This record gives sequence, C-alpha cells and structure tokens, in this order.
Amino acid sequence: MFKMERVASAAAISLVLFSGAALAGETVKIKDITGREVEVNVPVERVILGEGRQIYFTAALDTDKPFGRVVGWRDDFKKADLDGYNIYLKKFPEMEQIPTFGGMKDGTFDIEQAVALKPDVIIMNTEAKSATEESGYIEKLAAVGIPLVYIDFREKPMEHTDDSMRIIGKLFGKEERAEEFVKFHDDQIAKVTDVLAKQPDLKKPVVFMERAGGYSDDCCMSFGNENFGKMVELAGGVNMAKDIIPGTFGTVNPEQIIASNPDQVIVTGSNWELYVPGGKWIGVGPGADKAEAERKLAELMKRPGFTDIKAVKDGNVHAIWHQFYNSPYQFVAVQQIAKWLHPELFKDLDADATFKEMHDRFLPVDYQPGYFASLKAGS
Repeated sequence: MFKMERVASAAAISLVLFSGAALAGETVKIKDITGREVEVNVPVERVILGEGRQIYFTAALDTDKPFGRVVGWRDDFKKADLDGYNIYLKKFPEMEQIPTFGGMKDGTFDIEQAVALKPDVIIMNTEAKSATEESGYIEKLAAVGIPLVYIDFREKPMEHTDDSMRIIGKLFGKEERAEEFVKFHDDQIAKVTDVLAKQPDLKKPVVFMERAGGYSDDCCMSFGNENFGKMVELAGGVNMAKDIIPGTFGTVNPEQIIASNPDQVIVTGSNWELYVPGGKWIGVGPGADKAEAERKLAELMKRPGFTDIKAVKDGNVHAIWHQFYNSPYQFVAVQQIAKWLHPELFKDLDADATFKEMHDRFLPVDYQPGYFASLKAGS
C-alpha cells in the first residue's frame, strides 16, 4: 500500500486536536499545515477561501452545497480554470454573487472587506504565508477574532494533501468524508506505486515537465522535486529538472532541454483565455477540444530546444490539465503519467475512469473528459 511522505517535524501535522473530540460549536486548537496552533470554533459556517480554486476541495466535502459556507473567495477560479468555472456556474449560478478578493501575494487582498463578511475562518495556501506575515494580517485578523488556517496542495502536495484534507474536514465537521477521500486518493496512487515496486530493474524514462507551456513566449517553466516533478517520479519516471531546480518551481533554458534529450515531454495547460486571449497555451480540461489541444501541442514542439529531442522524434509528447498541481486530485495525474511512461505495465489503468469515479463519489458536477492530450496515437 502506498504511504504518503510525512514532514518530520511538528508541522507534520495531520491534525492535532488538544481538547479531544470536538463537540458542535466547540472551540478547539488545531495545527495547520505550517505547524501553527490556531483556535477555531468548529464546525465553521462562514468561510473565506484564500483562492477560488480551493473549491476543488470544498466541493469534495460539501458535495451537495459546495458554496454553502463560502462568503468570500479570491477571484482566480474563473481566470485560471474557465471551463471548470463554467461547469460549476451552470449548476450553481449563485456562486457569481459571492464577493471576490485579490491575492495576498500581489497585495490586493482587502482585509476590511474580509472582516465585514464576518468569517469563522480564512483558509490560505502556504504560498501566501510570507506576504500574510509581512503585512501583519494574521495579528489584525486575530484582533477581531478571525482565525487564519494554512493548507497546501501546491508547494509540497505529495506530502501535504492528506493532512490538508483532514484539517479542512475538521473545520467543516466532515471528518469522515475527509477520511473517505484520503483513502480513495491513496488507494489510487497505490495502483501505480504497488506495480512499480515489483519492477526494481525497470528502466525509467527521462521526462521534461513544462509548466504552462505557451502561456508566454518564455521557455521554460518547470518543476523541481515536488508537485508535478514528484508525480513523474511516483509514476516511474526521472524528472529532468529535479537537479536543476532547487525548489518546487523554477525554469530551465532550451540548451538544458537539448542536453538532457528527454524521452518524454509533458506540458501542463488549461483554458487561460481570460489571462492570455488567443494564446498558445494548451486548453486541456473538462470538455476540451482534443484535436485543438493536439494541434497547439504540436506547434509548441517547433520551438528551439524541442525540435530535435528524442521525445519529439518518437511522438512521446503529451499535455495534462494544469490544475492537478493545485488540487487534491493529483492521483489522476500520477495514473495518466504512469500510463504514458509505461504503457505495457499499465495497459489496464484508466485515469479517465478514475477521475469519473471520483466525480461520481465526491463532486457535485458530472465528469467531462478532456484533461489529457497526446501526439502519440493511442495514448
């Protein structure tokens, strides 16, 4: 059975409850994903989401009413995942009436607006921690009785997803639901890692993961030894940039790609029409046009640094939904990457079917395929 890596410190977290099992409306102390002790009255009824895409986990726990607790959220969901936003909007038109915020990192978060909404808790991603501390927002919010809790699905998602889901489950009074999701998440990753554990001599292809290829003219954003970089390793590959990029995110230049000559290239993409209208990005996601995604993927491979590498010559070039990097759905990406890298080992593994099952069990919207594209026939 696959077991998620844990942080070997007090911040290793699942959830620490100092007062025993919480009763309805009881104030408890928890440790968030950074190790901070936070007092929260649970279950919370009014929540501000520090990122709109946090609806990915909210919907998995509050499936019937994913926006029922949300009194404010950041304005990124529509911009970063337009197709997903429209799917939710069609079923939950009330979501357009929820007040929106800017981000902590860019300094556009309106603390006065947040206080006026009287939230029981504000949930922030760990990437906002430095900006939040520098601005003094934690102390300002605490002074009016509003706790702030950090979770993480982006910086170290393969370590923190289970713990983050458990923290949110406690906040929402949905502990059992959270544990059900965690088990499903881990069981699905084990369908890959258990197979690979029996193949100690397996040849692992070198994979270049390009983050948001075509979003800009720059080349090339990628991942270090976390996020999609770690997903590649779990799927039986070697992440080309793991020794080049010291953290989770960074860049490599075309010369490095040529020198590494990767066996596979995987580009992340989404519908970013509101960010970069008519851009060269790969619009994979729910209901995406596969033919158009493949056309744009082929065009990206004409850039310097890609034309003569092994992956392009062999047709081992793929696109995958960018938002797997910032949601508790990474297990779907791990399965699909494993199938691209080792098709014979995983010929019976179907990531689309896995994602559909997750939608059927945990999400309020129907599954629509379109999350993957490939230049290799049959992939």
